[in-house]
Amino acid sequence: MFKNLLTKKKNIAAFALPLGLALWLFCSSALYAGVGGEIDVSGPINIKELLTFTFLFLGGLGIVFGVGLAFAAAKFAVKTDPEVEQVRDILPGANCGACGFAGCQGYAEAVVVNPDVAPNLCAPGKGSVASAVARITGKAASAVEPNFARIMCQGSWSKSVKKFRYEGVQDCRAAILAGGGDKACRYGCLGYGTCARVCPFGAITMSDDHLPVVDIVKCTGCRKCERACPTKVIEVLPASKQVLVACHSKDKGGDTRKNCQVGCIACGICVKVCPFDATSVENNLSRIDINKCKVCGLCVPKCPTKAIRDYIPHRSKAFIMDNCIGCQICTKVCPVDAASGELKKKHNIDKDRCIGCGICTARCPVQAIDGTFNATEVFAAAAEKKKKKTEAA
Repeated sequence: MFKNLLTKKKNIAAFALPLGLALWLFCSSALYAGVGGEIDVSGPINIKELLTFTFLFLGGLGIVFGVGLAFAAAKFAVKTDPEVEQVRDILPGANCGACGFAGCQGYAEAVVVNPDVAPNLCAPGKGSVASAVARITGKAASAVEPNFARIMCQGSWSKSVKKFRYEGVQDCRAAILAGGGDKACRYGCLGYGTCARVCPFGAITMSDDHLPVVDIVKCTGCRKCERACPTKVIEVLPASKQVLVACHSKDKGGDTRKNCQVGCIACGICVKVCPFDATSVENNLSRIDINKCKVCGLCVPKCPTKAIRDYIPHRSKAFIMDNCIGCQICTKVCPVDAASGELKKKHNIDKDRCIGCGICTARCPVQAIDGTFNATEVFAAAAEKKKKKTEAA
């Protein structure tokens, strides 16, 4: 702002002389014409001398003021680091605050001046911007796992109970002022789309049943929706954490059942089936420790209310490669008995039983188990299917 003000002063100094001359011409014309009627001109006026004197006088004043303003501009000018300008130019300009600073300008200044500020804090810019900032500042840009917004509630309007009919402003922040919201579950999503409206990237849309849907391709994890949600059902979590308890209700199981069809009732089944001790039940709510969870998904089909969500659309089933040493570890750790085989001989995976949890892949000592189909098996299966179809015809 100060820099802009000084620029304006320079412009004023540049126009001081013509403005002063114009003002004098107006005044002198009015005086010469006798405006006001109170001035008595007793003798002839030498216009040429008057113009010369006034021109020199005002010109001198213009020069003095111009030099003074130019000196002030040079004296009090705010110097900017060219690297700050370079960083600011490559930032997306969303000013979302995900980096922890007051907008893109604040982050640009901090990352250039402060050696402790990492170059990969811009969530919307992702890896490309992080690499560019690191190149400008001379810092190392380590890979950062992207974060996405997760809606920790599945209680859409058709699956949850309302305690009254709300007809006010269609905004979650306004609805929460009316008795804590119209939902019987005070922990649930109100469904009025505040998160969708505050998202600067258009990553959130509302379903027909009034529940937010996050587009992870557009979502940058800027946390604006998380801060705007009055019931705090939105959490920004690492992209790799794909198995989550999508519920925040801390009511007792019986009350949760009355209020919502898909709420966590704290039955504890997920705790029993988790092989990594990642789940626990506290305050009538099951929670998954994302640092312990291996995303096996075993708890998902066991949850009686489907409160646990698996964000992996398709789980690749395991297959055993030729370097298998027949140690039988996979047969011992497989939770659905899909792995079988004799000791010191290549084992097999029953594709019909395999659920793609990845436990055997992680436990194999020689990395002989992969979590995706190999091309040979795929083509062999396709050829067998085609052969059967031909024989049947």
